[in-house]
Amino acid sequence: MDDPSSAAESAPSIIRYVLGFLLIGIAWGGTTPFIRAAARTHTPTAHPILESPAVKNSWLKNKLYTAFFGVIDLLSNPRYALPLVINLTGSIWFFLLIGQAELSLTVPITNSMAFLFTVLAEWWVERKVISRDTWIGMTLSLCGIALCVQSKSG
Repeated sequence: MDDPSSAAESAPSIIRYVLGFLLIGIAWGGTTPFIRAAARTHTPTAHPILESPAVKNSWLKNKLYTAFFGVIDLLSNPRYALPLVINLTGSIWFFLLIGQAELSLTVPITNSMAFLFTVLAEWWVERKVISRDTWIGMTLSLCGIALCVQSKSG
């Protein structure tokens, strides 16, 4: 039989969980304004195949080719692709973390961290002013996280 004390000893430390939550929040929230800024300033390159009669006369071909080249254009732009890769890496970290951490804590903590880092990254990238109400919301989010953690540990 499995010994419960050995499972507790092999569990990662609280520092690793906190670091994981922060990294996921940064990866998700911290990259979103960069992705949006790159998408806003993106100008797609011309693709001659989109002007061919075979593509222009077919609704389906037109939509498929336009979507395909749109994705290729964005992914070939490092200002878009690099933050996207970091953001997707956060999803991999999240997948690994939910296998070890309490699910009812992992989801609200990582989503709250993503919100907090999105606000901070927006302030940094777009120079948006963080309103008093947003500061209150961020503080309440942190208080909510603390209450969730306290309720699970007590």
